[in-house]
Amino acid sequence: MRAVPVVIGVRTSSAAPVAATKAATGPLVDTHGRVHRDLRISLTDRCSLRCTYCMPEQGNEWLARTSILSTDEIVEVAEVAASLGIRTFRLTGGEPLLRADIVEVVRRIARIEGAEGPVEVAMTTNGISLAAKLPQLIDAGLTRLNISIDTINRQRFADLTRRDRLDDVFEGIAAAAASELRPLKLNAVAMRGVNDDELVDLVSFAMDVGAELRFIEQMPLDAGHTWDRATMVTREEILAKLGERWQLEPVPGRGGAPAEKWRLDGGPHEVGVIASVTAPFCGACDRLRLTADGQLRNCLFSMAEYDLTALLRGGGSVPGQRAGDIAALLRSCVLGKLPGHAIDDPSFLQPARGMNAIGG
Repeated sequence: MRAVPVVIGVRTSSAAPVAATKAATGPLVDTHGRVHRDLRISLTDRCSLRCTYCMPEQGNEWLARTSILSTDEIVEVAEVAASLGIRTFRLTGGEPLLRADIVEVVRRIARIEGAEGPVEVAMTTNGISLAAKLPQLIDAGLTRLNISIDTINRQRFADLTRRDRLDDVFEGIAAAAASELRPLKLNAVAMRGVNDDELVDLVSFAMDVGAELRFIEQMPLDAGHTWDRATMVTREEILAKLGERWQLEPVPGRGGAPAEKWRLDGGPHEVGVIASVTAPFCGACDRLRLTADGQLRNCLFSMAEYDLTALLRGGGSVPGQRAGDIAALLRSCVLGKLPGHAIDDPSFLQPARGMNAIGG
């Protein structure tokens, strides 16, 4: 189901330096008092890997290229979002590095002045092609980076991703480790019978390259709808396994961050766990999502979407009013946010879209 706005508007200028349009006043606060400061923007639903827990090898129904938001459209939405208090824009996919104009997207968003100063541009990537593009991305204004790597075993990587590209991922991680981007985070989905014997090895690898490993509980967001809770390695299991190797000390001050963090043997190294299923953090969630085809979502597991394309492409607004209309739709999306996703509730329904189409 999509909640479609009644009003549509006109495009604003994106000339540099960009000042976010003051389309409305006050932050984006939902009915549960959560202030939203993070917008995750999916640039494409396509990916260079075919991870078994994410999408099928073949038969994927990709978004029509004409439906994908242009850079101008993305920046227009980002300007308004920043004026309403969004501080961080995380670029996701699919695989965001597959977008031909990825450097330009980063550059133009990084120039936006938000309600509290310059915004931050982060990215989540599988690391393939990162080594070649990273210098340009940093020059464009990229400030933070998360790289996904579920295994450091070559055959297991090929089996899991259906692609023999581990060397490319290692090269991307090495480039990121040699850069000034900090903190550098590596993401791993923990899966029973797949990589649960590598948890300590993955953390040790992250420590060796100066990164922080973040384990993610497997969520019901695969395109094939084959998720089975029994295959998910829980937060408690992850901590128990790591506790056999290191003394774990909780790191206070989590705030709205998705990951709980622990110091290893007193520091300086840390490890994170994102336990969306067994220990959800919905009460502090400050994130919104924009899909590659222009749909606003207030939760990964939402069954409703708010259609921005009607505003961006409909052409029916009063001239000069589109920024205000976009702001109104952002507010409507936030106000429609539920207190939590209720994965553990028997009535829970998996979203029709897979993670690659929603954006991480």
